[in-house]
Amino acid sequence: MFTASRNRAPRPRRSPTPSGGAPPRRDSSAPPSRSPSPSSPGSKPLYLCSPFADAALVKGNFKTIVMLPKYCDIMEWVAVNIFDFYTNLNEFYGVIAERCTQHTCPTMSAGPSLNYVWTHQGGKQAMLPAPTYIDYVMTSIQNLIDDENVFPTKSSTFTLMSKSQTSLIDHPGPTDQAFHPSFPATVRTIYRQLLRVFAHIYHAHYPQILHLRSEPHFNSLFAHFLAFGREYELLEVRDIKGEPNAPVGVGLLWERWKEKGILEG
Repeated sequence: MFTASRNRAPRPRRSPTPSGGAPPRRDSSAPPSRSPSPSSPGSKPLYLCSPFADAALVKGNFKTIVMLPKYCDIMEWVAVNIFDFYTNLNEFYGVIAERCTQHTCPTMSAGPSLNYVWTHQGGKQAMLPAPTYIDYVMTSIQNLIDDENVFPTKSSTFTLMSKSQTSLIDHPGPTDQAFHPSFPATVRTIYRQLLRVFAHIYHAHYPQILHLRSEPHFNSLFAHFLAFGREYELLEVRDIKGEPNAPVGVGLLWERWKEKGILEG
């Protein structure tokens, strides 16, 4: 098990106070280095404009980052990365959550003509304000991560060695659990919901990301997320691009990064 990443330490359902490598809160008394304003209808979104669209911490191709490590179980590798994407995105949202309210975001928008609809158990659909929708997403994913039947913490027979060592060691034991056959389908659902949160933040809150001077961090996280999704067949093209009459805003960012050779080998 990748004990450095997955754990059972309780965390808030959403909007946690970021720590460690998370983006810092902006000091309201100190003006940002730039003061972008939300794009007007019909104009190009800020996240597609230079230099913002190309700002990144990671230079080059993400293929080597997402490749399955030697001797690593693919289920465990996917589980660890999904856990990390969820945690990092949750922290980013926590920083800008005060600007995502029922008043500012009455729908879960991801483009000028696209509003996501939440589907309750039983199939009933509801148009929810973005903060409510995202709270549902983060809560449902947290519950899945905490469920040993879905994300077993003792599932893999592989454990990372210390940084000074270069290989993986085998630790079989009677308490090892296998991933449920439905795990791939569950992960695809989680991935789709996380993509929607990314899409909403880019569409509705990218100015706040810029105010925090965190666009290189956020862009790198999203590019890593997209590259991982393509590598393990979690990302559906229709999810990132949307329909012709209701495109996903970040679909053009995905196309831009693909053309630059950032996402695929």
